[in-house]
Amino acid sequence: MIDKILESINPQTITSIVVIVIILNIALGAAAYFILLERKVCAWVQDRCGPNRVGPLGLLQPMADGLKLFFKEDYTPPYGDRIMFLLAPTLAIIPAMIGFAIIPWAGTLDLSTIPFAESLGIGAGNVKVMGADVNIGLIYLVATASLGVYGVTLGGWSSNNKYSFLGGLRATAQMISYEIPMGIALLCVILIAGTVRADTIVASQLENQWYLIQHPLAAIMFYICMLAEANRAPFDLTEAEQELVGGWHTEYSSMKWALFFMGEYIHLFVGAAFFAVLFLGGWSINPLWGWDLPATGGFWMILLQVGIMLVKVFLMVFLTMVVRWTLPRFRFDHLMRLAWEGMIPTALLLLMVTSIFVFFGWVDYMFAGSILALIIIWLVHPIMPQQANPNHRVPLIGSRFSPLHERDLHATE
Repeated sequence: MIDKILESINPQTITSIVVIVIILNIALGAAAYFILLERKVCAWVQDRCGPNRVGPLGLLQPMADGLKLFFKEDYTPPYGDRIMFLLAPTLAIIPAMIGFAIIPWAGTLDLSTIPFAESLGIGAGNVKVMGADVNIGLIYLVATASLGVYGVTLGGWSSNNKYSFLGGLRATAQMISYEIPMGIALLCVILIAGTVRADTIVASQLENQWYLIQHPLAAIMFYICMLAEANRAPFDLTEAEQELVGGWHTEYSSMKWALFFMGEYIHLFVGAAFFAVLFLGGWSINPLWGWDLPATGGFWMILLQVGIMLVKVFLMVFLTMVVRWTLPRFRFDHLMRLAWEGMIPTALLLLMVTSIFVFFGWVDYMFAGSILALIIIWLVHPIMPQQANPNHRVPLIGSRFSPLHERDLHATE
C-alpha cells in the first residue's frame, strides 16, 4: 500500500502540495493585513492617519487585534442552537480556504532550472504552478464559493436573534440573486475560451487579448456580482449596522467572530485572483496582441509571473476597498431590483450576443458585441414596462422641495 502511494507521488503532485501550502499561508497572512489595509484606505479616503501606533507604521496592528480577539470573552447565546452556532464560522471559512486550488499562479515550470536541482535530486520535466490541475476548473471554484452562504445563514439562524436572523435571510436572497448573473457572465468567458480550465483561459489571453478588453461588459457584471457574493459594500445589507446592529454576526464574539471576517477577506483574496485569471490575463503583462511572457519558463521567470499575479490581486483588493469607502449602501429593495430587473436581463442579452459572435467566428471583435448589447439596452429599456416609483415625492404644504400647489388641492377635492 505504501509502495503504491510512493509511486503515485510525481513531481506535479509535489509541486501542487507546495503551491497549496504557500498560497494558503499567503491567504491567511493577507486576511490579517487586508484588515489593516482596509483601515488605512478608510483613513485615506476620510483624510485621517489610520492605525499608526502599534509597531512601525502600524504594521503590528493585526497582531494586536488578533491577541485582543483571542483573549475576549467567548459568548454563546443561551437560547440558540449551540451546535449550529459553533459550526457556522467553520462553514464560512472552509469554502474560502479551498477555492484557490484551481487558480494558476504562473505558467509551466522547467524543473531543471531550480537552483541546486541536481543536489536535491530533482530531475528534468515540466510542472504546472497550481494547486490542482483538474478538468472542472471554474465549476469547482464557483461551487466552493457558493457554499459560503451556509455559514452566514446558519450563523444568523442559530443565534436566536431577530437582527441576526434578518441578516441571514438577506444573505440567502442576495447570494441566490447575484449568483445567476455571475454564472451567466462566466458562461460568456467559457464560450469565448471554449473550456472551463483556468490555465487554458489564461493561455488564450496570452495569445490574443485580455478578456477585459474583449468583453468589458461581462467583466463589469462579474465584478459587481463578486462584491455581492463577498458581502462587500455597497452590497453589505446582511450586516447593515444602522438597521441590524451587526447582522448575522451580532451574537458572535472572540475568535468565532474573527473566523467570519477571516473567511470574508480570504474570499476577497480568492475572488480577486479569480477575476485576474478570467479578465486580466493571469500573469500576462500585455493586454493587447503582441509580445508577452512565455507560458513555460525557468525558476526566475515563474517567480516573476507569480509576483505579477499577486500585484494584480492586490490592485483588485485595493479597488474593492476604495469602492466600499466611496459608494453609499443600497437599500435592500433596490439591491434586489438591480439583480432581477437589471443584471439578469443584461446578462442573458450578453450571453445571446456572445453566442452569436462565437457561432459566426467573430471572437476577435467581441468588444463590438458589448457595444451592441449596450445599444440594444438603450433602445429597448424606454419601451419596457416600468414599475411605479416607490420613492415619489408627496406634496406638502410649505415644503420648499415638493410644495403643495392649489391645483393639487382641487385634485384631492
